[in-house]
Amino acid sequence: MVSKNQLKLIKSLHQKKYRNQRQLFFVEGIKTVNELLGSDFKPYLILATASQRDHLNYTDVLEISEPDLKSISALHTPNGVLGVFEIPEQEDTKLKGWVLALDSVQDPGNLGTIIRLCDWFGIQQLLCSHGTVDCYNPKTLQATMGSITRVQVRYTDLKTVIQTTNIPVYGAFMDGESMHQADLPNEGILVLGNEANGISGSIAQLVAKKVSIPQFGEPYTESLNVATATAILLAQIRRPK
Repeated sequence: MVSKNQLKLIKSLHQKKYRNQRQLFFVEGIKTVNELLGSDFKPYLILATASQRDHLNYTDVLEISEPDLKSISALHTPNGVLGVFEIPEQEDTKLKGWVLALDSVQDPGNLGTIIRLCDWFGIQQLLCSHGTVDCYNPKTLQATMGSITRVQVRYTDLKTVIQTTNIPVYGAFMDGESMHQADLPNEGILVLGNEANGISGSIAQLVAKKVSIPQFGEPYTESLNVATATAILLAQIRRPK
């Protein structure tokens, strides 16, 4: 059975401070835990209720009672499986193909959905400014549905990256050229900004090409949700040439 110290550890991982301190994070659900177990992420502690432990692709599973699981879960209704994994070291790999960059996106659900969209559209590298929400936030991980295992997320100084890259840099703006008409190359960096304020001024100055999603309805809606906008823009990037 799981110990009190282990429960205390997992409770602490709800906070970014302790995730960074211990270099650990947790995820919940059979599908997501199994996906991480089958990836390069290293398991630290795998917990399951008696009725769920046989569904895991792992032998060293600690049994946890439903009340104890509820006391540490980030879900209103825990689903019987929780895994603690080590946070991997960031890899400073060369940028190639199309890369997505997020400038201070704040909502965990938005980031999780964007990671899942990167997986769907084959975007393997996601750059996040230091002001972007933590990708190991439990809500973010829940929204990725396991896609965190297939997308390299790197926190970095976006300004420095953009200033030193030879890849063309596109930015999503309300007044940019329609993405439907844009002549897109085979590689580039696409920058999306904060939910309320868009791309910051210091990054906007470095964007070579402003693009937008044309609006066809009445102009009462000021903007799109950043995850929704990401889906539309990535679909355009992947459209047949």
